[in-house]
Amino acid sequence: MSVKILSITLLLISMCVCCHSEGTHEHPGRIPPCCPAVTKGNMTADVVGQTYHKLAARYHCVKAIIFDTKDGQLCADPDAQWVKDLTAKMRKV
Repeated sequence: MSVKILSITLLLISMCVCCHSEGTHEHPGRIPPCCPAVTKGNMTADVVGQTYHKLAARYHCVKAIIFDTKDGQLCADPDAQWVKDLTAKMRKV
């Protein structure tokens, strides 16, 4: 009986550790955004606002910069020159 309780307890603890390590610490309780791919072309003209979000690569998500557009969010390659130029301009504002 005690081995069964110990096994269940260890299982629950390991599940808690796994769930906690997979989550993001920036926004607890929220699913972080994900970019499965990034745009290849220069989309500077489509970007609205003066903010962006950096995303790290994880699981099936790639490293990206997320910009807002009138049609929604845009995943851009952080190594693309137009992205570097636009984020530098946004930081100056």
